[in-house]
This record gives sequence, C-alpha cells and structure tokens, in this order.
Amino acid sequence: MKLDNSIVAVVTGGASGLGAATVRALAARGARVAIFDLNENLGLALAEEVGGAFFKVDVTSDASVDEGFRGAREALGQERVLVNCAGTGNAIKTASRDRVTGEIRHFPLNDFDRIVQINLLGTFRALAKSAAGQLALAPLADGERGVIVNTASVAAEDGQIGQAAYSASKGGVAAMTLPVARDLSGEGIRVNTILPGIFDTPLLKGAPQPVLDALGASVPFPKRLGRVEEFAALVLSIIENGYINGACLRLDGAIRMAPR
Repeated sequence: MKLDNSIVAVVTGGASGLGAATVRALAARGARVAIFDLNENLGLALAEEVGGAFFKVDVTSDASVDEGFRGAREALGQERVLVNCAGTGNAIKTASRDRVTGEIRHFPLNDFDRIVQINLLGTFRALAKSAAGQLALAPLADGERGVIVNTASVAAEDGQIGQAAYSASKGGVAAMTLPVARDLSGEGIRVNTILPGIFDTPLLKGAPQPVLDALGASVPFPKRLGRVEEFAALVLSIIENGYINGACLRLDGAIRMAPR
C-alpha cells in the first residue's frame, strides 16, 4: 500500500511511546492520522503537531471504541490502516511467599484480567471493528483494502518471572495473527504483528540510568535500547510491502529474555 494523503490511519495508544512515533511517521508520509488514547493532553498536542485528530478512547469498552471510529471516520474518512499500540503490563508472581510474614498469596485474578482485557481483547476489539469498516472500501489497484498492524512483545515467546498475565495477553495477540489474516485475506486486508524487545519508551523513563545501561548491554547487537523510530519504520515497511501477511516479526536486536 502506498502511503500518501489518500490514506487514513488509526493508531491506538497513539499519544506516546511507540504509538506516537508511528503517528509521526505515518503523517510524515502524508497519511491522515487519528489518534486513539486515554491521555487527552498528549493526544491533542500530537494531533495538532501532525495535523491529525485525537479521540479519547478506552480499548476495553465497545462503546468507546465505536465512538472513536465514528468520530475518526467523520473527521478524516474510513481508515485503510490500523496500528494497535495500546497496551500495558504488570509484574506479579503466579504464587509467592512473603519473605517477612510468610504469608502465601497468588496472582490476583482481577489484575490478570485487566491486562488481558487491555492487551488482548482491546487489540481484537479495535481490529475487528476496523476490519468491518475496511470491508466497505473499494479495493486499490492491487486488490488491497487495508492493513492492520498489531503490537505484541518478545514476552509472548520468552516471558520473564512475574509476566504471566502480560505474556498470556501478548502471546494471544501473536497467536491470533495468522487466523485473523486468513479470515480477512479474501477481502484484501493484511494482518501482521510486531514483537518489540526492550525499547526506550515512557515506561522506562523512571528507571535509574545504571538499570537502563544494563538493559541496553543485554541486547546482543546493537547493544542499546530500541528506538521508537525503529518501531515506526517497521510499521511503515509492513504497510508498504504487500507480501508481508500473517507474520509475527521480532524487533529486538536478537535478545532472548532471561528469567529475570
């Protein structure tokens, strides 16, 4: 798919981090971009910067996602591109013993459910609703109607201690990529997923510099954290390369995560 001002894109989680870099990259190619996020201040500022539109959207809510797509389509037109970047994580052991009190506890199921609701169901909710909208579009010259890019994580394949919920949610995103791509292939809609490694995003901003240095040094090559612009560059490549479909692509400097 050629990116230009005829293309409308929606980016969930687009107000910061990987999503914001993707918004900027898409806009730089001429695409008209709608940002879905809960952070209104950052979202509105980025929309003004790139000449796009912001919609406050909670990906765990059918009504909120419906309203976001309705607003984006009224403002910019039906999207041909969806990039799912909305997500979060936590770190809780499946079961553990308190070192001081000896109390035994297990992973609170409401905390597990929250991660799955955002990362897995939120991703599927957005892609299903976007795909339904893309079906109404006339195909382009090569028969393509749309492209969907999801964001999982290397934790889908080598999750660390405490990442049961996060790995399950991201593993689900990776696992559904091929069947969803097969579902939509007859209609000319491609579906792919990126599995990022350790990236320099706002989630890491609070970590001490020695911790950041150690994380970067753990990457085989290049020995540094991933840059959000590198993630965005891969998104553009997936959109523009019509033969990439049903794929899960690691973007991680060849890292394989240790248990902790």
